[in-house]
Amino acid sequence: MEIARPYLLFLGDVPDALAAKTALGIVDWRPDWCLGQLRLPGCKADAKIPEMSVTDAVAAGVKTMVVGVVNAGGVLPDHWITTIVEALDAGLDVATGLHVRLATIPAIAEAAARSGRKLHDVRHTHERFATGKGTKRPGLRLLTVGTDCSVGKKYTALALEKEMRARGLDADFRATGQTGVFISGRGAAIDAVVADFISGAVEWIAPAADPGHWDVIEGQGSLFHPSFAGVSLGLLHGAQPDAFVVCHEPTRTKMRGVQHALPSIREVIDMTLACGRLTNPAIRPIGIAINTEHLDEAEARRVCEEAAAFHDLPASDPVRFGVGPIVDRLLAAFPKG
Repeated sequence: MEIARPYLLFLGDVPDALAAKTALGIVDWRPDWCLGQLRLPGCKADAKIPEMSVTDAVAAGVKTMVVGVVNAGGVLPDHWITTIVEALDAGLDVATGLHVRLATIPAIAEAAARSGRKLHDVRHTHERFATGKGTKRPGLRLLTVGTDCSVGKKYTALALEKEMRARGLDADFRATGQTGVFISGRGAAIDAVVADFISGAVEWIAPAADPGHWDVIEGQGSLFHPSFAGVSLGLLHGAQPDAFVVCHEPTRTKMRGVQHALPSIREVIDMTLACGRLTNPAIRPIGIAINTEHLDEAEARRVCEEAAAFHDLPASDPVRFGVGPIVDRLLAAFPKG
């Protein structure tokens, strides 16, 4: 799906910042796409961008109102429907990453029909994907993989895209999750694709490109996570990565939502190589991204330095310290990229 920008971010009346993490992630990485926020009374989240009404947003040139919230069950509260209908009637498209499909709500479907505006359910797609073929295609690809879910694969991919572009590389972030789609304006939420078509969907997300072009593909889940390994494996085969970065959160001992122990970085490297060689025999690791938000700075630097020395790969926290050393290694490994 292609989502028109710029955006008005609708935060509803969510109780805290975590409930608005989709909106906050968009602001972090695409601030120039976000012209304003619309909050209902009682909202406890703040994206720290201008407050706007729907009328203000239309006058400012907004194209899409993004429902930038997450909640248990992915439901749309009834008292938000009036604002969404107002946005559609004013000429804005509406997009959401919730599980509920906007068109299943009669008032919203009717407003979209009479206004001719688009409804984007980012967790779902109307694209018909082929099965993956695994045939080598032109262009270069980098995939972020993880020791667990929610360890920073999206933020790492975005940081890499930013640094690579700053170095003059032709690079594009490729989204495979709902927040990433809002950030890039394009992509597909892989976790909502039927299993047979996951690798084909990734081939569509990161298609054939110029030989020197890099697609930086957002990873999902972990090859070691019993809940999501199937998604991670299909993504790996479809991405056909030339390079990968392992993302890790060092304070965890168990994987999120299950009782399985966290795998080591080495285990993830070895498994990614073993599985990834099916579609790209030349796959190689080029760095480690460590999420150190729960460590003080001295400890964070120590953990990164120890990981780099042990694995003979550059290791850094992309948010705290940047990804310069990882891009240095990438340039050394792919000098023509």
